[in-house]
Amino acid sequence: MTRAQFEHLVERHGAELRVHCYRMLGSLHESEDLVQETFLRAWRGRARFVEGSARAWLYRIATNACLDVLRARPRRILVAPGPASEPDAAILPPADLPWLQPYPDELIAPLSEQPEAQLVARETIELAFLAAIQHLPPRQRAVLLLRDVLEWSAKEVAAQLDATVASVNSALQRARSTLREQLPERREDWAATTDEHADLVRRYVDAHEQADVDGFAALLHEDARLTMPPHPMWFDGRAAIVAASARGFDPAFGSLRSVVTAANRQPAVAHYLRPPEADEYRPLALDVLRVERGRIVEIVSFVEPELFEAFGLPDEFSARPR
Repeated sequence: MTRAQFEHLVERHGAELRVHCYRMLGSLHESEDLVQETFLRAWRGRARFVEGSARAWLYRIATNACLDVLRARPRRILVAPGPASEPDAAILPPADLPWLQPYPDELIAPLSEQPEAQLVARETIELAFLAAIQHLPPRQRAVLLLRDVLEWSAKEVAAQLDATVASVNSALQRARSTLREQLPERREDWAATTDEHADLVRRYVDAHEQADVDGFAALLHEDARLTMPPHPMWFDGRAAIVAASARGFDPAFGSLRSVVTAANRQPAVAHYLRPPEADEYRPLALDVLRVERGRIVEIVSFVEPELFEAFGLPDEFSARPR
């Protein structure tokens, strides 16, 4: 394989391999590292390259590189262990836990118009799916993704994992059973292009920027849930979420400016905070929303300002009028 051929492989398959590694690992940052590791291993082993099988070859390398990582660390989580927090509980400091991370839709977009578009079907990239497959042992996770997302045959997956067809089918059956138990019941699909849902996101932004607690409450389903990675706490139900969030609407906390974005093919809103007397808005949190039946049923508020750069978001805003 020539360097030019290899660079073509990198350009052609890099985006889909990054999504695959993200699904395997649940980490945006690790997926970037593992794609680089995949191409490094591929270049070193280029003598074994067979024309016409590049995609399968790269997926084999990427999957096994991810399995090496997964064997050495616990599964990632989206919800802190333990019971729901009381609404008036003090915000706990960040916990060093293996948190799931969101994935920018900007990195998914290149795949949407390609033959590999099924790789980014919303139901297999949204956070609920990522959280559910974390409950699978690494090898079952790989089998599920290769069979049900990439839609490869059992024979092809067996070749990828140096396994038998029978063992692949058995692993897939167990993985599907676990997934049914872990996935939340879907009550209504998200249709991101509809005016109704675009209006809901706009109202969500307005409620935060205007410190409108009642407006925020009106957008939530009664049994909504709020999580706050990396803070090890979560709130269950509209009343608890509103009571817990009220402190963020207090003028003493500061004022917010919010920007619409998208993650995991779900609507997302990036919040910037300007503390009292400050001159600039700085990154605060990235809220990823799950919407069903015209209401928000889940908010995952990633209080990780370092994510803003990965989403191509500004690192500050002036306090001057817009």
